[in-house]
Amino acid sequence: MNDKHKIIRIDTGISGLNDILNGGLPACQMYLIEGNPGTGKTTLAMQFILAGIHKGEKALYITLSESQAELEGSARSHGWEPSELPIAEFIPAEANLSPDQQYTVFHPSEVELADTIQKLTQIIDDVQPDRLVIDSLSELRLLAADPMRYRRQLLALKHFFVGRDTTVLLLDDRTAEGSDMQLQSIAHGVIRLEKIARSYGVTRRQIEILKLRGSAYREGFHDYTIARGGLIVYPRLVASEHSTQFDGERVESSLPALDKMFGGGINRGSATLLIGPSGTGKSTLAMMYAYAAAKRGDRAIVYAFDEVLRTAQDRMTGLGMPVDDQIEQGTLAMSQVNPAELSPGEFVAQIRDDVESKDTRIVVIDSLNGFLTSMPGEHDLTLHLHELLAFLNQKGVVTFLIFTQHGLIGAMQSEVDVSYLSDTVVLLRYYEAEGEIRQLISVVKQRVGHHERTLRELRMSNKGVEIGETLSSFQGVLTGVPSFSEGKG
Repeated sequence: MNDKHKIIRIDTGISGLNDILNGGLPACQMYLIEGNPGTGKTTLAMQFILAGIHKGEKALYITLSESQAELEGSARSHGWEPSELPIAEFIPAEANLSPDQQYTVFHPSEVELADTIQKLTQIIDDVQPDRLVIDSLSELRLLAADPMRYRRQLLALKHFFVGRDTTVLLLDDRTAEGSDMQLQSIAHGVIRLEKIARSYGVTRRQIEILKLRGSAYREGFHDYTIARGGLIVYPRLVASEHSTQFDGERVESSLPALDKMFGGGINRGSATLLIGPSGTGKSTLAMMYAYAAAKRGDRAIVYAFDEVLRTAQDRMTGLGMPVDDQIEQGTLAMSQVNPAELSPGEFVAQIRDDVESKDTRIVVIDSLNGFLTSMPGEHDLTLHLHELLAFLNQKGVVTFLIFTQHGLIGAMQSEVDVSYLSDTVVLLRYYEAEGEIRQLISVVKQRVGHHERTLRELRMSNKGVEIGETLSSFQGVLTGVPSFSEGKG
């Protein structure tokens, strides 16, 4: 016998939504699913119904807005079998009914609201479903003479379900903003789906749990997409939920002189920011660590926002690092990221899945400029990044972040300051000496362990990458135009 005080949760059919709800929706309650047209309310509702059907539960989808043929067409578009959906359709009275029609049907605009509610409850009594969807409330609202009458009928509908083992989803397209607070107060829980228009690229969609009476849930906005197969929800990452024990070893590259600058390598479970103007070797240095890890058998992945993958692979091969070999073996992966087609939540979910399911040990994000500036209107990207880095650090992953500054020589500028998010900061610069443009490297910050504070020349050629001696003969190297220092060599 079940404890009546214990919350029984049911599968929504959407794993990410179950995560946000701490396991699923509390059973035998009435929920409001609200959102503007095109947000995926019907798709979510069908996933909810199908999840119940596949568990052997009775389910019923009552449609007041779309026809049964339209709903079945939507189901086919997602690869679902329409015959699995038990649909009760309200259609015009003069329409001919097929002999095998399963439920009594009628047109709600031809009857009073009270009669409509009465016939709805009669259908529900006949079927006695475990899961029920009513799509949508806007049609019921049209029949009400005033908001108070509409509210009274919804309250009557709520009382009708008291004591019944039915979990109800009420869909509302928010056509009457003035009724939203009334609906939210009546329902046990409220889930809102939203579309956010972007000036370029795909529309961003977010889901938020506004209310879940007597039950904890993950607050805030969560990105989701609509794909073939239904809604895919990407729960907001909370790094504190993913703590892992790991050895505090150092990760080495294939260049001892570079590792020496970090005091013997880069600490596992840390984030390293490579910052400097375009072309100074930031991507190459990060790839050196990814390539060395892949050769040791530790999986590494590079997320490329800016550079075409073929160009990056050819560049590394020209520097003596044939990355194609490691890609074929599966120890190195390179993923082209199109920010116009991706939301921050989806990108973070990709990295999380790659780390947890494939035991990835090195992650390179090339570059932060692509992540931060190619998603206009996203004001919380630094918070996304903070949680992502905390998650990766707790998983023992070595993360390389590449950030390109504006300008070439002299004072460099950055639109945003992300250095505080990183455990290690590597500065790369151009400078002029003896009629040549040269490059330098310096480790300016490392939270754990000793590191060099020198400025060294960085050279890249068909022989590979070389770290030169300390630039002790010059002063003002970081200005881009150093002066020779007398008496030092």
